[in-house]
Amino acid sequence: MASFPLDDIRRAAEAKYGSTDIELGDETVRLLNPLRLPKAKRTELSQLQDHMGGDGADQEELLSEAIRLVADTSQSAEKLLAAVNGDLALLAEIFDRYGRGTQVGEASASQD
Repeated sequence: MASFPLDDIRRAAEAKYGSTDIELGDETVRLLNPLRLPKAKRTELSQLQDHMGGDGADQEELLSEAIRLVADTSQSAEKLLAAVNGDLALLAEIFDRYGRGTQVGEASASQD
């Protein structure tokens, strides 16, 4: 029977499902992989993503709320959003990189 130390499994999970990290000067904001979020936050993120394609959807508000959901802390989410300052192109780029980093089976952007 195969036996694996839990620490090895943790390292493998972090490599495969790690965060997308964004550096803000001397601070790093971690955007957690959806699989690392509590179920309620995963559900809320999925609902936000469903609304993003809707007619009249406020993309800036939806992307900002998504960052608040996936950031490791509310303080770091607010710092990132303050740095972005409502720039929809920046928000879209952050989420594009986040999406690429959270693809199942791929390492996160922070592992490069």
